[in-house]
Formats: sequence, C-alpha cells, structure tokens
Amino acid sequence: MSLLDTPLWEVIKGSFAPEVWERIAPAISETLYMTALSSIIMLILGLLLGIMLTVTNPNGLVPMVSLYTGSGWLINCLRSLPQMIMIILMIPVARLFFGKSYGTNACIIAIAASCIPMYARIVESSLLEIAKGKVEAAKSIGSTNFQIIFRILLPETVPSLIRGFTVAVIGVISMTALAGMFGAGGIGDIAVRFGYQRFQHDVLFAAVYILIILVQLVQFIGDFTSRKILRKRNLL
Repeated sequence: MSLLDTPLWEVIKGSFAPEVWERIAPAISETLYMTALSSIIMLILGLLLGIMLTVTNPNGLVPMVSLYTGSGWLINCLRSLPQMIMIILMIPVARLFFGKSYGTNACIIAIAASCIPMYARIVESSLLEIAKGKVEAAKSIGSTNFQIIFRILLPETVPSLIRGFTVAVIGVISMTALAGMFGAGGIGDIAVRFGYQRFQHDVLFAAVYILIILVQLVQFIGDFTSRKILRKRNLL
C-alpha cells in the first residue's frame, strides 16, 4: 500500500504505538553505537590530518608543498565520492578487518572514511583563521612548532572546531541511516526493511522521529558548548 493511500493522521498516530517502538528500540542503540564510534575515529584522524595540512601549508610552520598538495588532492578525491559509493569501496577493507562486509562494526569503517576528509578540511579552515601575528609573536619568544600548535592554534580555535565537529557528527548520523541499506543495522535498516519494503509507514515515521531528535540534540550540545567556551573566554 502506498503512503498516499493511507491518511496521514493514521500513519502519525500508528507511529506512536508501543509495538512500533519495541521493534525500533534495538535499532536506536545500534545507531548510537555507530555514531559514537565513528565520531571518535573521525575526531582523532580528522584533527591530526587537519593539523598536518595546516602545518605543511606553503605558508605554514613547516612548508612542504609536495606533501600538502598530495594530501589535499587525496582528500578532495575522497570528498567528491558520494556516500553510497564510499560504502561500496570500503567493503574489501571491512572484510579485511572483520572477516565480513556487513554488520555494524564493518560499516563503521565506511562511515568514518567518508567523514574524516570533511572534518580535516574544517579543522584546516579553522586553524588558518588564526592571525599570523600571534604565531610570529610566539616564534619571536622561542616557542617550538609543537608549542605553537597546542598552546596557540588549537586553544584559539576550540569553539570553531566544536562547531565544525557538530556539523561532521550530523553527517555521520545521516551516513548511519544510509549504511542501513548495506546491512549495518540501526535506524536506516529498520526504515528500509519495514518502512519501505514492507510498507509499514508507521515504522518509517518513527525512524524519522529518531533521526530528527538525534540531529537536534547534537546541534544543541555543539552550540551550547561552543557558546559556553566563548563566554568563558570573553570573561577572562
């Protein structure tokens, strides 16, 4: 039965039925697990990659044009790939690590690989916003490159990095929904198997509620944390 054949109010009412949420509850934990682990991997690797791009920039602390150009080209190539294609390309890698190309853990690799390049560019953009005068002043008093990175660049850009990470985590959430089509489990799997293939539109609507709540919650936490850090910094 098509969604258009069912009155919208009946679908909405049915989406709050206890049996619907009993079915969708395990999928929520799977989505949270994939989002948390993928976000941690993305944060660590994306931050390191973004720092490397900033440092090796032609105007950076340690200019290395060949490394910067090669890394930038690779990141741009990965960012140009649609998420679905990235999942397909990561199937052999997932099979290498986990012995299978499906399941929650296997798809975490594809999710992280898809979002790391995006966050790396966000980190690079944030770090490049620091006034060159602060870096030059730090050099003049004998600060090492390591000290400049971890005592000037990163502390000065924490609010911007948090906002960027918030955007990236929301991208991870959308990626987990897409990964459900490839056997990852989670909300996306429930939405496709029951909401789309079996025409259980109440389940589909319930899955949409969960995704909206997750995105709004992540955005609220990111904005709140960023504002709090800015307010604390302005008071100093």
